Amino acid sequence: MKKYSKLIIAAIIALIFIGTFVFLWQKSQPKEVVYNEFTPKLDSIQKTTIITGKIEPRNEVNVKPQISGIISELYKQPGDYVNAGDVIAKVKVIPDMGQLSSAEMRVRLADINLKQAQTDFQRVENLFGQQLVSADEYDKSKMALQQAKHEKLAAEDALQVVRDGVSKSNAKASSTLIRSTISGVILDIPVKVGNSVILANTFNDGTTIATVANMNDLIFRGNIDETEVGQLVNSMPMKITIGALQDLMFDAALEYISPKAVESNGANQFEIKAAVKLSEGGKIRSGYSANAEIVLQKADNVLTIPESAIEFSGDSTFVYIVKGEGKEKTYERTAVTTGLSDGVNIEIKKGLTAKDKVRGPEIITDDSKDE
Repeated sequence: MKKYSKLIIAAIIALIFIGTFVFLWQKSQPKEVVYNEFTPKLDSIQKTTIITGKIEPRNEVNVKPQISGIISELYKQPGDYVNAGDVIAKVKVIPDMGQLSSAEMRVRLADINLKQAQTDFQRVENLFGQQLVSADEYDKSKMALQQAKHEKLAAEDALQVVRDGVSKSNAKASSTLIRSTISGVILDIPVKVGNSVILANTFNDGTTIATVANMNDLIFRGNIDETEVGQLVNSMPMKITIGALQDLMFDAALEYISPKAVESNGANQFEIKAAVKLSEGGKIRSGYSANAEIVLQKADNVLTIPESAIEFSGDSTFVYIVKGEGKEKTYERTAVTTGLSDGVNIEIKKGLTAKDKVRGPEIITDDSKDE
């Protein structure tokens, strides 16, 4: 019995040894290399680039006051549509004490001059009635009186403007009423009632009361890399997509390419602008982030293959044409002339026909699944 047990154990060990040897021998044998194969086909290839930027109105105006003071009333709010000349806000004037004193002094002097002119005229008028002075003397005295009256009115108007920001003679053109200079939508009103505002001068740009823009005339503004800007020309069509409005796409036409580059993140880029063609019912807000797709090059009805089937060697390009079938299959290295590429497919100008079949990348199998 022990003799048979030893024989059985020896046989099991021998089988394990032989099985291990066969397995290792099979694993050591070279596997057959299998490649993808492609047939050239007629197709269209286009090289595109994506430009990031934003949507903004072509004409955006900052409305500023014509006089310094404090905002006393606001008649509009962001989002309202205004016509040119509509009142947006009202400013209460805080007079400058030096200007106020000068204006008051001018009124007092004008009043003194007027009283003196009236006295002189009355004296000349009496003498003229007695024929003691000439008509020319009388006319001069009368003209001096009229000038004194106008000077007092002008001085009073100037005082009212300094003190109140408006005078009786120009009430309709009051500088205390801030009016829109263009027709459009109010994008922003950065001031509140009670804020101090100042007019523009040599040392200050002035306070912005409101920002108004024509939202029916929008442009796309973005930057393109220097390696691609040379392929752009004015009027090239573009497709605009807005991140916040995924379902909408707008056409645009390139209308401006900056002649000067700006450095951004270590790369030279050129600013571009494109006129956006709005679709009916498409409501776009100023400042939306957007992407513009523009076709740089295009080739229609050309012979193409996947770019992965191309072998690049220096300035030359090659493909491997499939010859034969089954175990007799071989691959013939052939030089080709390539054209436009979109990163996936590439144009073949010379060296292939639509009847050829070319070798692609090797098919990689997952050995872990086989095991």
